[in-house]
Amino acid sequence: MKAYYFHGSNGEKVVTEDIPPNLEELAQEKRRELVEVVSEVDDKLAELFLSDEPISATDLEEAIRRATVARKFVPVFMGSAFKNKGIQPLLDGVLSYLPCPTEVSNHALDQSKNEEKVTLTGSPAGPLVALAFKLEEGRFGQLTYLRIYEGIIKKGDFIININTGKKVKVPRLVRMHSNEMEDIQQAHAGQIVAVFGVDCASGDTFTDGSVRYTMTSMSVPEPVMSLAISAVSKDSGGNFSKALNRFQKEDPTFRVGLDPESGQTIISGMGELHLDIYVERMRREYKVDATVGKPRVNFRETITQRAEFDYLHKKQSGGQGQYGRVIGYVEPLPPGSGAKFEFENMLVGQAIPSNFVPAIEKGFKEAANSGSLIGHPVENIRIVLTDGASHAVDSSELAFKLAAIYAFRQCYTTAKPVILEPVMLVELKFPTEFQGSVTGDINKRKGMIVGNDQEGDDCVITAHVPLNNMFGYSTALRSMTQGKGEFTMEYLEHSQVSQDVQTQLVNAYKATKATD
Repeated sequence: MKAYYFHGSNGEKVVTEDIPPNLEELAQEKRRELVEVVSEVDDKLAELFLSDEPISATDLEEAIRRATVARKFVPVFMGSAFKNKGIQPLLDGVLSYLPCPTEVSNHALDQSKNEEKVTLTGSPAGPLVALAFKLEEGRFGQLTYLRIYEGIIKKGDFIININTGKKVKVPRLVRMHSNEMEDIQQAHAGQIVAVFGVDCASGDTFTDGSVRYTMTSMSVPEPVMSLAISAVSKDSGGNFSKALNRFQKEDPTFRVGLDPESGQTIISGMGELHLDIYVERMRREYKVDATVGKPRVNFRETITQRAEFDYLHKKQSGGQGQYGRVIGYVEPLPPGSGAKFEFENMLVGQAIPSNFVPAIEKGFKEAANSGSLIGHPVENIRIVLTDGASHAVDSSELAFKLAAIYAFRQCYTTAKPVILEPVMLVELKFPTEFQGSVTGDINKRKGMIVGNDQEGDDCVITAHVPLNNMFGYSTALRSMTQGKGEFTMEYLEHSQVSQDVQTQLVNAYKATKATD
């Protein structure tokens, strides 16, 4: 064993000396502890340890590597990134203890076979499969970091973005050394490289076109929370748009939209903290101060029973009028159907000319964007068109589109609509002594506890809690547990709200519409 000293302004001069006499005993004791811990997860080292044979540095290093690759042991290095001390041993540790690409099995999802799992060989001889895992704004435009899982990528090659279907050329291929770039002609499986001039989003997968593999699932969860956001200064409008565009590329769960009624920019994401981070990044990286509105939960509406519609849209106002009649029914989609909106044309004969049917579907889709209960989108709905009527002169696409919109509104209340709210899967970890107050608080927030485990002195609770009741929960949990509690939260599903909550939401919506 040796003592390491880091000299120079950036800790670049590593000096190795003997351990000072006053620390020798402590170092030996800590080494014994390390051997003991590693021998618990590595059989080969355990044999040497139990038979009291001397354990060399090589034996210990090999055992640490085996246990780390098997994910039974996590090596921890001491150091300071701020002062650049301990960086060299850490990098040596990456080489010594972490697995090389051929020692781990990676899986891709075959998009041509309904996301079936495929094991990648990690061989340069296979078809190219590379993942864009990080985007950076460089001096020469977007710099995309790629991790190559299989095959070879060459400068000048054409590669296909499986997520978008676009074919792009690799104009420049570089290997990154901290913030310095080294131009290279090709790279193979196991390497991390960067490319310029490739327009893509974080998480996109590139192949050579011979396979349709993606490294991440194509299904992105719907955002559960929205915020109105605007730049404080009008001068920073350019940077404001640039930041939002970049964040959308980096993170597929981050969405940006425009509220058609208020004209405000709305950002949506997976929770309060998720959106807070982007607002902070905008201020730090783009120097844009933004004002944010009150968080808004993304509710949904749906129907619970079948309802018939028969609506005639007729308007005469000098010249060509408007005429369109639609007859049919709406019904809820069966649970687990996957689709959120279905339109079925069951017209017999030519009661409505076929060229007007797409306009009718468009009208129903537009109407389903805003339910009459609280103005949120309507989901899990099937609309069936069975009959109708048209006029030789006055019928038009607009007339049938409006007929569909009014028909939907007419039958919506008869279909007994309900409100769906996002429910989160919440995992809490806190000292057992606070169990009573934490579980009481979860119940107060209308949460349902589905799991309760013990981890040492800590209690681990899993619960399903409506997102609308989780605002400011991190502060509440800290105060209940004297700062010792922690929680994670992820989207689970949209489920029906209770009748009293529905009445509250409908009344609040009516009140805001009245003030507008």
